[in-house]
Amino acid sequence: MKHLGIDRALCAENEGKEVVVCGWVRTFRDSANVAFLELSDGTSFRKLQVVVDKSERKPDPECTKLGASVCVKGVLVKAYKGEGNELNARELVLLGKCPGEYPIQKKRTTLDFLRTIPHLRLRTNTFQAVFRVRSVAAQAVHRYFHEHGYYYINAPLITASDCEGAGEMFRVTTQPWNAKYKTEEEYYSEDFFGVKAGLSVSGQLEGEVAATALGKIYTFGPSFRAENSNTTRHLAEFWHIEPEIAFAELPDVIEIAEDLLKYLIRAVMEECPEELKFFDAFVEKGLIEKLTHVASSDFAVCPYTEAIGILEKENANFRFPVHWGSDLQSEHEKYLTEKVFGRPVFVTDYPKEIKSFYMKQNADGKTVAATDLLVPGIGEIIGGSEREADLEKLLGAMRSRGMNEAAYRQYLDLRVFGSVPHGGFGLGFERFVMYVTGMENIRDVTLFPRSVKNIM
Repeated sequence: MKHLGIDRALCAENEGKEVVVCGWVRTFRDSANVAFLELSDGTSFRKLQVVVDKSERKPDPECTKLGASVCVKGVLVKAYKGEGNELNARELVLLGKCPGEYPIQKKRTTLDFLRTIPHLRLRTNTFQAVFRVRSVAAQAVHRYFHEHGYYYINAPLITASDCEGAGEMFRVTTQPWNAKYKTEEEYYSEDFFGVKAGLSVSGQLEGEVAATALGKIYTFGPSFRAENSNTTRHLAEFWHIEPEIAFAELPDVIEIAEDLLKYLIRAVMEECPEELKFFDAFVEKGLIEKLTHVASSDFAVCPYTEAIGILEKENANFRFPVHWGSDLQSEHEKYLTEKVFGRPVFVTDYPKEIKSFYMKQNADGKTVAATDLLVPGIGEIIGGSEREADLEKLLGAMRSRGMNEAAYRQYLDLRVFGSVPHGGFGLGFERFVMYVTGMENIRDVTLFPRSVKNIM
């Protein structure tokens, strides 16, 4: 069925042309002589008004019901009110009926309710805007890295090693639910891979393999974490942007992370102006101003020890008091970005006990060359580090955590055969989409959210 998208039908260049347009009915108004249907097809934030002259034809009542899909043939004319065109219908054909109990009604479309119908919520203005922004941002990710000489690598989703060493992996098995063996080794020897396997929590370890051969690489794909968390910022399945750069130290990682974030924000602002106006008006007041400020700011850099000193002065006002050695909570991150610095800030050089085993150990013996990028309004959005390139120090960190060295043999080999300084970071894609749309719940920026007790 050859038809014109509503985005193109609204353009002045198509005024006066006879076209075919398909879409879903969003509203219907009737009068004695004329009927008006408003159509959406997802190609545009704006809707197309269809005008039906009832003296020439009476629309099928099924074509006027909210949610019904129709095909309209007619002539595009300048809109009687507002900008763009409207369509004077000559033919109106029903494609798909929609019953009166269509769940998307104005009085019911709260975000909480829409999460119960993820298969239909994309038909609302909010979610169409979210996913147009998400698509533009994803394209910008690939464009940025291609323009800067990175190679795109597809890291495996099934792995035998836990990148974070935190034991939050989903197990991958072909064993029956009631499989009985005397030992764990016997159980896994009969499994598909012959060893314990799980879904990847990160493509970083494989990314380091690629970076130590290709120089600059990035992965962009799903990660899985069996973290028993029901916060508005966590998912069990999420998309991860992870560059790895050979011959790079922590300052290089910080510079690249700042450049990438600004690039992505600018891309969304340039390519999704209508969507951002909508979010600014109905989701987060001041969103465009916030994004403009971040994209034009020089990000601050603050060592963890200095940040703790700042926060300790405000301990009485925090729900979670801080001390040297504690991890930062959302309230601390927001205080630093919004009250202290008034802009994004890289917090660096964290205590080694609260960071991952693979991070480069600093000369002080207490901290590692790690960084988290904190941004106003959401807190942490990027986490990265210089990786430990010294074999003995890496082994020491793994042994102190009781990790299985055999499972990381290939990773350790990178420190044996021509080790180099290198680093990288991870950007949770859903968190970025939350940030640029103002959406407050991560479940509202992914198609079918996976979280604790939820796999709708």
